[in-house]
Amino acid sequence: MAKRPVPKYDFKAFGAAIKAARTGRKESRKKVSDEMFISPRYLANIENKGQHPSLQIFFELMLRYHISVDQFLLETPPEKNTQRRQLDALLDGMSDTGIRIVSATAKEIAEVETEGR
Repeated sequence: MAKRPVPKYDFKAFGAAIKAARTGRKESRKKVSDEMFISPRYLANIENKGQHPSLQIFFELMLRYHISVDQFLLETPPEKNTQRRQLDALLDGMSDTGIRIVSATAKEIAEVETEGR
Protein backbone atom coordinates (compact mmCIF):
# COMPACT_ATOMS: atom_id res chain seq x y z
CA MET A 1 0.00 0.00 0.00
CA ALA A 2 1.36 3.44 -0.92
CA LYS A 3 1.86 6.10 1.71
CA ARG A 4 -0.57 8.97 1.74
CA PRO A 5 1.27 12.15 0.72
CA VAL A 6 1.17 14.52 3.65
CA PRO A 7 3.11 17.78 3.68
CA LYS A 8 5.41 18.04 6.69
CA TYR A 9 4.56 20.81 9.12
CA ASP A 10 7.19 23.54 9.32
CA PHE A 11 8.27 23.95 12.95
CA LYS A 12 10.52 26.98 12.33
CA ALA A 13 8.07 29.48 13.85
CA PHE A 14 7.61 27.27 16.93
CA GLY A 15 11.39 26.91 17.26
CA ALA A 16 11.86 30.67 17.02
CA ALA A 17 9.24 31.21 19.74
CA ILE A 18 11.00 28.69 22.00
CA LYS A 19 14.35 30.37 21.43
CA ALA A 20 12.90 33.83 22.15
CA ALA A 21 11.23 32.62 25.34
CA ARG A 22 14.37 30.80 26.51
CA THR A 23 16.66 33.76 25.88
CA GLY A 24 14.06 36.09 27.39
CA ARG A 25 14.36 34.10 30.60
CA LYS A 26 18.16 34.21 30.25
CA GLU A 27 18.33 30.41 30.26
CA SER A 28 21.22 28.74 28.49
CA ARG A 29 20.57 25.97 26.02
CA LYS A 30 22.75 23.71 28.21
CA LYS A 31 20.65 24.40 31.33
CA VAL A 32 17.39 23.67 29.54
CA SER A 33 18.67 20.57 27.81
CA ASP A 34 20.09 19.22 31.10
CA GLU A 35 16.77 19.79 32.88
CA MET A 36 14.80 18.20 30.04
CA PHE A 37 17.24 15.31 29.52
CA ILE A 38 17.84 16.13 25.87
CA SER A 39 21.00 17.11 24.03
CA PRO A 40 21.83 20.78 23.48
CA ARG A 41 22.18 20.03 19.75
CA TYR A 42 18.62 18.65 19.63
CA LEU A 43 17.30 21.83 21.26
CA ALA A 44 19.42 23.98 18.93
CA ASN A 45 18.02 22.14 15.90
CA ILE A 46 14.46 22.67 17.13
CA GLU A 47 15.12 26.38 17.72
CA ASN A 48 17.18 27.16 14.63
CA LYS A 49 16.28 24.62 11.95
CA GLY A 50 12.67 23.80 12.78
CA GLN A 51 13.47 20.16 13.53
CA HIS A 52 10.36 18.23 14.44
CA PRO A 53 10.48 17.60 18.20
CA SER A 54 9.01 14.45 19.68
CA LEU A 55 5.48 14.94 20.95
CA GLN A 56 6.73 14.74 24.55
CA ILE A 57 9.43 17.41 24.03
CA PHE A 58 6.99 19.59 22.07
CA PHE A 59 4.54 19.40 24.98
CA GLU A 60 7.21 20.05 27.63
CA LEU A 61 8.59 23.09 25.79
CA MET A 62 5.10 24.46 25.26
CA LEU A 63 4.34 24.18 28.98
CA ARG A 64 7.76 25.38 30.16
CA TYR A 65 7.56 28.61 28.17
CA HIS A 66 3.77 29.09 28.15
CA ILE A 67 3.68 28.92 24.37
CA SER A 68 0.27 28.85 22.72
CA VAL A 69 0.42 26.28 19.95
CA ASP A 70 -2.85 27.59 18.60
CA GLN A 71 -1.01 30.40 16.85
CA PHE A 72 1.10 27.83 14.99
CA LEU A 73 -1.40 25.08 14.30
CA LEU A 74 -4.76 26.80 13.80
CA GLU A 75 -5.81 29.07 10.99
CA THR A 76 -8.10 31.09 13.24
CA PRO A 77 -6.52 33.49 15.73
CA PRO A 78 -6.14 32.00 19.21
CA GLU A 79 -8.03 33.28 22.22
CA LYS A 80 -4.73 33.89 23.98
CA ASN A 81 -1.47 34.14 22.11
CA THR A 82 1.92 33.24 23.52
CA GLN A 83 2.66 36.72 24.86
CA ARG A 84 -0.63 36.80 26.77
CA ARG A 85 0.01 33.35 28.23
CA GLN A 86 3.50 34.40 29.31
CA LEU A 87 2.10 37.57 30.89
CA ASP A 88 -0.51 35.47 32.71
CA ALA A 89 2.25 33.25 34.07
CA LEU A 90 4.17 36.30 35.32
CA LEU A 91 1.04 37.73 36.93
CA ASP A 92 0.35 34.43 38.70
CA GLY A 93 3.63 34.80 40.61
CA MET A 94 3.15 38.46 41.48
CA SER A 95 2.13 39.99 44.79
CA ASP A 96 -1.00 42.14 45.13
CA THR A 97 1.21 45.23 45.08
CA GLY A 98 2.85 44.13 41.84
CA ILE A 99 -0.54 43.46 40.26
CA ARG A 100 -1.76 46.95 41.27
CA ILE A 101 1.33 48.47 39.61
CA VAL A 102 0.88 46.42 36.43
CA SER A 103 -2.83 47.26 36.37
CA ALA A 104 -2.20 51.00 36.72
CA THR A 105 0.46 50.84 34.02
CA ALA A 106 -1.87 48.98 31.66
CA LYS A 107 -4.62 51.57 32.23
CA GLU A 108 -2.20 54.40 31.39
CA ILE A 109 -1.06 52.64 28.23
CA ALA A 110 -4.67 52.10 27.15
CA GLU A 111 -5.44 55.80 27.70
CA VAL A 112 -2.40 56.93 25.72
CA GLU A 113 -3.23 54.56 22.87
CA THR A 114 -6.87 55.75 22.85
CA GLU A 115 -5.77 59.40 22.71
CA GLY A 116 -3.39 58.62 19.84
CA ARG A 117 -6.18 57.36 17.57
